[in-house]
This record gives sequence, structure tokens and C-alpha cells, in this order.
Amino acid sequence: MDSRDNAKKTARKVALAGVFAALIFVATELHIPTALGYIHLGDGVILYCGYAIGPAAFLPAAIGSALADLIAGYAVYIAPTFIIKGLMGAFAGFLLMKHKGIVIRILAFLGAELIMLSGYFLFESFMYGLTAAKGAIVMNLIQAGAGIAMAFLLSQAHSLAEEKKKK
Repeated sequence: MDSRDNAKKTARKVALAGVFAALIFVATELHIPTALGYIHLGDGVILYCGYAIGPAAFLPAAIGSALADLIAGYAVYIAPTFIIKGLMGAFAGFLLMKHKGIVIRILAFLGAELIMLSGYFLFESFMYGLTAAKGAIVMNLIQAGAGIAMAFLLSQAHSLAEEKKKK
């Protein structure tokens, strides 16, 4: 592979990261309000982004999600969201970098959502107290389940398209 091929590959990945940041923003901005924040489908796009571009998913996940918090008026969540959602994307992407089978996908998606659940639980415990943080768990679990299901379907479609392309 020569330097032109590397440059094309890098440019494609940067462009794809930008598209994913925008998709994550939109999927997060279309949300249902809850007592402490909102639930959304942005996690599904974050997890799929990890599948599609690997650990580089940190930036689109962090930027798209944090911008959604900014626009939605949840300024206090911007920094924690940037870190939590970025780590979700990077974690899923790291696990899926070389192996994209069904079992590893499920483990990567579950692990990434565990980062979300524990990250927001810690942040909300610090900001609002343990009782409020416990109250947010159910909504975060619903969001996590929807995100995992969405990412699994998207990644499965991607996988099938790749297999078809090889034939």
C-alpha cells in the first residue's frame, strides 16, 4: 500500500467520522425527556460507529453526543457525556477492531453500555445524590437495550452486505 492509498484511507475515515458525529447528534436529539435527562437512540449509532470505524469512534461519539446535550440545554452533562460516550465508542471499536463475529459484537455492545450505565450513575450520584441516580437506572437500561438492539441490527446488515460483496 503506497502513501496515496494511506491518505485516501485516512480521508475516508475522517469523513466517515464526521458523518457518524452528525448521525449520533440527530439520533440523540430525537429524544424522550425523563426526570434527569432524556432517552434516545444515539447509543445505537455510537455502537454501530465502533463496529464500522474501530476505536476512532471515540471522537464522533463524544462530539455528537456532547453537542446534543448542548443544544438540548443540558450544559451540566456536556463534559461527562463527552467522556462517557467517547469511551463507549472507543471500547466497542477496540473490541471489534479485528473480530466482528456475533458473540464479540454482543460483548462489545454490552460492555460499552455498561460504561454508559456506570458513568452516568457515578456522575448523577455526585451531582444529585444516590437516590436520584438510582431513579435514572431504569431509563438508562431501556436506552441501553434499545441501543444494543439497534446496533446489532445495523452491524448484522453491514456484515451481510460485506459477505455479499465478497461473492
